[in-house]
Formats: sequence, structure tokens, C-alpha cells
Amino acid sequence: MISRRQFNQSLVAVAFGGLSKHLMATPNGLGSVAKNTGYGALISDPNGVLDLPEGFSYQIISQLGEVMSDGREVPDRADGMGCFYKDDERVVLVRNHELSPPIAGSSEEVKDKSAAAQAYDVGQHGNALPGGTSNIVYNLKTGKTEQQHMSLIGTVRNCSGGITPWGSWLTCEESTLTPSAANQKHHGFVFEVPSDSNGLVEPLPLKAMGRFNHEAACIDPRTGIVYLTEDRDDSLLYRFIPKQKGKLSAGGKLQALAIKGKPHADTRNWEKRQLVVGDTVFAEWIDLDNVESPDDDLRLRGHKAGAALFARGEGIHWANQELFFCCTSGGSKKLGQIMQYQPSEFEGTDKEQQAPGKLTLYVESPHKASFNFGDNLTVAPDGQLIVCEDQYTTIVDNHLKGVTTKGETYDFARIRLQTEPAGACFSPDGSVLFVNLYSPSKTLAIRGPWQHLAG
Repeated sequence: MISRRQFNQSLVAVAFGGLSKHLMATPNGLGSVAKNTGYGALISDPNGVLDLPEGFSYQIISQLGEVMSDGREVPDRADGMGCFYKDDERVVLVRNHELSPPIAGSSEEVKDKSAAAQAYDVGQHGNALPGGTSNIVYNLKTGKTEQQHMSLIGTVRNCSGGITPWGSWLTCEESTLTPSAANQKHHGFVFEVPSDSNGLVEPLPLKAMGRFNHEAACIDPRTGIVYLTEDRDDSLLYRFIPKQKGKLSAGGKLQALAIKGKPHADTRNWEKRQLVVGDTVFAEWIDLDNVESPDDDLRLRGHKAGAALFARGEGIHWANQELFFCCTSGGSKKLGQIMQYQPSEFEGTDKEQQAPGKLTLYVESPHKASFNFGDNLTVAPDGQLIVCEDQYTTIVDNHLKGVTTKGETYDFARIRLQTEPAGACFSPDGSVLFVNLYSPSKTLAIRGPWQHLAG
């Protein structure tokens, strides 16, 4: 039987191989709504949860308050998530929970006192902080959830993250909380959670990857380099070059992206357009120091040194030979952008400047119907992007948006609850799209005719 790593590498290459089409496509630059594309009109869900095209269906495989295999209850605020091969029938989902500690002096406490000894941090009453991750074992053949358990606890605002080629999940704290009456440790780190864990793992912060408002991460399997986003209005795009490929805890070098020939560039296009959709600019990377700074000033020092600004870097996804990431409030309308980065043939080496990496503004939304605050994103089996909208308004209107290889958008699904979709990820064989509904937390499995994309 093939190993999990072999299975993941082979099937991800097949399922995501279509992204090579992005390299040959020229985005239209307008984020226009696609015509005669997508999977068809959305059909109203009688249960008021998720509208999908004809032929697609969803199943709730986990939800808030369910008692898990370890006796704990499924936590709320399900956010970023990764999917991993377990065996010929089963996958493992590692799911973030974006929870914060109770306010100091509050009577609210984490119910699970037994987890304190295995927690990264505890609160004022000695209880584990509520943030962390949970694992779900799901049978693709039977459609049954076979096991659920907490896998990390004691962290803060675990927002998104990313899968590793060796079968673990990088969970990112979107917080720069410092010690206070409500907690004991500094936060703002990345933690690694093995997908095959059977319980709570040892909570080791990967401090060399920086202390900042982490959002998401992805890894180039060729080089082992980790790319990291930051959820701030004035965020940077980071990369971490590990000392030892595949062993992030051994340390490494943290850098920030700058645009070659344009130091201090502002890609947000809020007041003045500095990056045009479809145009490609060359990248260079700036070394960062004091990456564990308690002052939450890493992005400020990086930009001062020449790094480019991005508008709320959020979801990031590696596929084939490139990565895509969302800038949630980027663009002249502040409705969102999608960036594309193609690493150098010599990425992370002394020869890098001979053929620098390339940054492209792939999509910029001109109106809400096109694209409205993109957050987590993944890649469909045919190579198109699936993006989670994260806009809270008085009208329930968040979608899972599809993005064609021409940069056109379409509605794949509409969320009928006043919450955001998050953590979208496909099973390694490309048959099931898993997605979280943030709060009250629900994890859904979506099946359908993925091959029947119109247009």
C-alpha cells in the first residue's frame, strides 16, 4: 500500500494540476462576473443552510456542541482547515477554532479543566485558553464521521493555516496578545499539528516563523519554503526558509516580499494605483530581524526596510508551481484582491536574482456582486479557485465564489446563515469539498459533478 505522503503528493498533483492553466491565462483585470460559466444557477436550500447548483448536495458532518470521541464538545468558530489522506477510505480534517480567552474578571471559564496540563497557555483560573484545533476522521465511502477529538488547545484566535507535504497542519494565531490577567504567555505564533494525532499534541510555537497577526501559510514542496500571510490593513507577505527542509522546529530565516525597483510599494491601490491587474512585477526578499518582537512591529520595520504593503493578507494556497493569496480589503473599492506568486527557479538561494520570483495582481473586485471580501481559498479539481467570502452585513450574502482562469467570478454556493464560510479544502481525490460555517460552527461535506463546469 502506498504511504500517506505518496498518496497526497500524487493526488494533489492530479487534482491541482489544472492550475498550470493560470500560468497561460491573462486575467481580464476587472473581476467581472462570468457568463455561461460556473456550475449553474443556485437552488434554494429548504433547510436554510447552503444554496448549491443542481446536482450538488451537502452533509453536515460535525457541529457545535456535539460530544467528540475524547468526551469534549465541538468548539465554536470553526475557521481554517486542511484535509489529509488517512487510508483508502478515510481522510482526516484538522480544523481551527478562532477562540479568545475570557476577559479578565469575567465569570466565563473554559469548561475543560483537564486540558490545562497539555495547553500552551492558561487563563486566570488555571484553565486552558479555548483556541486550538480539532481533528475529524471522515469516511469518504460511507459518508460517516468516525472520530473527533481536540488536537491542540491553549492558543488564541487560530484563524487559518496550511497543510505540509509531510502530513501536518500549520495552525496560525491571529493575535499578538501579551501576558495579562487573562493569560500568561505571548501569542502570535504558528503551531504544527500532525494529522495522525490521537489526542492533544505538545504545543510548540514555531517562533522563528515570526510573531505577528498570522493568518495562513502554504509550503512549496520543492523547496520546503513556507509563505505566510498577515491579517492587517498594512500587512506584509512573508516567507520562511527553514534550516532543514521538512523540520520547521529547527529554525530558519524570515523574510518579507518587496517589489524589485519599487521599495515601499503599496499594492492595496486604495488611493493611488501602484499595481495593475494582469501586470507582473519581479520580487525580491528582505531579511527580517528580531522576529519575536513583543512590540508587534515586524510589519512596520519590514515596510520601512522596503517591503511591499498588502491589504489584509488572508487565505493562501499552494498549487502546482505557484501560490495564490487573498487581500481581503484590497483594491480601489476595498472589496478584495487575489494575488498570484510564481517562485524563482532558484527561490531562496544566492542565484535567486538571476530569475526573480513574479508577483501578479490576479483579481481586483469592482463591485460586490463580483467579489466581496475574499478570505480562505482553495483549488477545485479543474484548476479554478474556490474562495470564501467574509463580509458581515445586515443582509446575509456570503458566498463561495468560483474564479475562472480568466479571473472572472461566479457564485458556487450561497450561505443562508449570518456567518462566513471558511476552511474550504478538497479531499485528496478531489471528490469532496469540505467547508466550515464559522459560527455556530458546522463542518460540511459537499459532493457533486465537479467535472461539469459550464463554459
